[in-house]
Amino acid sequence: MEFYTISLLNGVSYGLLLFMLSSGLTLIFSMMGVLNFAHASFYMLGAYFAYTVTAVLGFWPALLVAPLLVGLLGAGFERYFLRRVHKFGHVPELLITFGLSYVILELVQLVWGRSSVDYRVPQALDGPLFTLFGTQFPMYRAFMMGVALLMLLSLWLMLTRTRIGLVIQGALAHPDMVEALGHNVPRVFMLVFGGGCALAGLAGVIGGNAFVTEPSMAFSVGGVIFVVVVVGGMGSLAGAFLASLLIGVLQTFAVAVDASVLSALQTLGISLTPDAFGYPLLKLKLSQVAPILPYLFLVLILIFRPKGLLGTREG
Repeated sequence: MEFYTISLLNGVSYGLLLFMLSSGLTLIFSMMGVLNFAHASFYMLGAYFAYTVTAVLGFWPALLVAPLLVGLLGAGFERYFLRRVHKFGHVPELLITFGLSYVILELVQLVWGRSSVDYRVPQALDGPLFTLFGTQFPMYRAFMMGVALLMLLSLWLMLTRTRIGLVIQGALAHPDMVEALGHNVPRVFMLVFGGGCALAGLAGVIGGNAFVTEPSMAFSVGGVIFVVVVVGGMGSLAGAFLASLLIGVLQTFAVAVDASVLSALQTLGISLTPDAFGYPLLKLKLSQVAPILPYLFLVLILIFRPKGLLGTREG
C-alpha cells in the first residue's frame, strides 16, 4: 500500500512540474498561435539563473528573480525577433524558435560550462515531509506541488476574473476591436509570450534542483512538453493539466514497478504465445520502456482523438 501511495504522490508531483512547463507553452499557443520550440530552453535558463542568484542572494529571492529575468528575455525576443517574422506564417515562427533553442544551449555552455552545476534544494525544504511505513516523501516534492497548484489558480483567476484576462482573450478573438478600444494588441502579445516564458522559468527554478541542472535538461523534457500539449488538446490549459498528471503518474509507476511488459499484460488478462509478434520486446522491463510511454500515448491520442483530451480543434 505504501508503495502505491508514495509512487502516486511522486507521479503527481512530476506531473505538476510538467504542467508548469506546458502551461506557458499552451498559453502562448492559445493566445498567439505560436508553437514555441525554444520553450524548454527557457526552462533551462530559469534553472541556471536560479543557480546563480541562489549563490548570491539565496533560494527565495531566486524564486522571484529568475522567472522575471526569463520573462524579460522572452518578451524581448518576441518584440525584436518573433514579431518580425509573424506575418510570414507558422513555418518561419517555428524555424526562428528552433534556432533560438540552439543559441540558448550554446550560450549556457559558454557561461556555465558543459557539465552539471551544483544547484541544490534549499536547506529549509531538504528532508522528509512524512514517513509512511518506512518510506519517506520529500518535503521539496510537496513544495513543488503547492507552487504548481498556486500557479494554476493564479492563471485561472487572471484569465477569467481580471480586466487583463479579458483583454488577452479579446485580443485573441477580435484583435481589431480590442485595438479600436485603445489597447495595444502587439504589446499584449509581447506580455503573453514573456509571461509564458516566465512560467517555464519558474518551472526551471523548482525543477532544476529537484532533478539535474545541466545543458541537456532542455532536450530531456522538450519532447514530453509537446506530448502534453497535444494530448491535452492544443490551447487547452485544463487539457494540459489532465495530460500532465496522466503522463507523470504513468511514467513514475512504469519506472517504479519491477516487472516486464509481458507480465503486466498478463496481469491485465492478455496472454501471448512465444511466436507472437514482438514477443522478445515484451520481455523488457517496464522501467526500460518508460521513456517511450508518453509518445505511445501520443500516437494513440492522435489515432482515436486527434483534438486531444479536452481540445476543441484538431492538429
